[in-house]
Amino acid sequence: MKIASAASAFPKYYYDQKTVQQYLERIWAHKPEIVRRLPTLLENCGVEARAFALEIGRYEELDGFTQFNDEWIRSALELGQTAVQKALDRAGLAARDVDLILFSTVTGLAAPSIDARLCNKMGFRSDVKRMPLFGLGCVAGAAALARATDFVRGRPRGVALVLTIELCSLTWQKDDTSLAHVISCGLFGDGASAAVVVGAEHPARGVRVVDTRSVFYRDTEDMMGWRIGAHGFKIVLSPSVPSVAKERLGPDCAKFLAEHRLAPRDISFWVCHPGGPKVLEAARDSLGLDDEAVAISWQSLRNAGNLSSASVMLILERTLEQRPPRSGDKGVLLAMGPGFCSELLLLEA
Repeated sequence: MKIASAASAFPKYYYDQKTVQQYLERIWAHKPEIVRRLPTLLENCGVEARAFALEIGRYEELDGFTQFNDEWIRSALELGQTAVQKALDRAGLAARDVDLILFSTVTGLAAPSIDARLCNKMGFRSDVKRMPLFGLGCVAGAAALARATDFVRGRPRGVALVLTIELCSLTWQKDDTSLAHVISCGLFGDGASAAVVVGAEHPARGVRVVDTRSVFYRDTEDMMGWRIGAHGFKIVLSPSVPSVAKERLGPDCAKFLAEHRLAPRDISFWVCHPGGPKVLEAARDSLGLDDEAVAISWQSLRNAGNLSSASVMLILERTLEQRPPRSGDKGVLLAMGPGFCSELLLLEA
């Protein structure tokens, strides 16, 4: 099984952290205790700038979940089509070649789902299989790649398309000044990523997926996610996430690699979902890595923010572009997310 391509797409609006801070200071001027803390809280997110689905002044004009979600659907279709077309072009394939579409998001709702709407716009076959996913959050990009691998394992010439779209800015809650929400206003960005996964007998070239591993951590469901109601999406974000990453990620990865007679020192490239600075530092330390090993994850966090499920495929795309692995190099792609859980993929160039 091979990942034949990866591609990303971003909205046209792009703002630095200072602009975001000034906007929030105006909106929350009636909450001076929050305004005083904003500079430090936003600086600690490690984000310098990121893309937004809307012009920044538009957010306060939207009234209620329906309007936010309508904007989500509009933008998701546009970004999804762009990311999918780029990924197919890079793999030398067309929409009609795709046997399965795995679509994931955790920032908006649509039924029919975005993948169905893209079928009507992009020329996918009428017998294409579709698997929309919701609720996996930050781990979903890695999980969807793993499930696509499972599919083509049983279809050696098959083609699976993975698409993740996260428009985190459209979950904004004007009246929520909780610490978790304020941090999320400085951390999360908007974007889409797509990848093409092909079976072992398909002629397309790419990075081989050697094996995958899912790990579920029991009784941690309150660590990360959403409370969803009439207000829309209200973030749940526990400060204990970095501790779990530091405690569990290294041992789980080492056990996974040991089954292939490998250790972290044998891995040439790491594709790590960035989370936030504390989570990325915890993952780095747990895996016994240095900052250079996860430099592209740091770069992605600075320039795009945490894109939830879309981040890990964006980092894969940039790894293949900026530091293309040599033949035989081993790599690990990993992410953690709501559940709480992790997904790991062992790769080989």
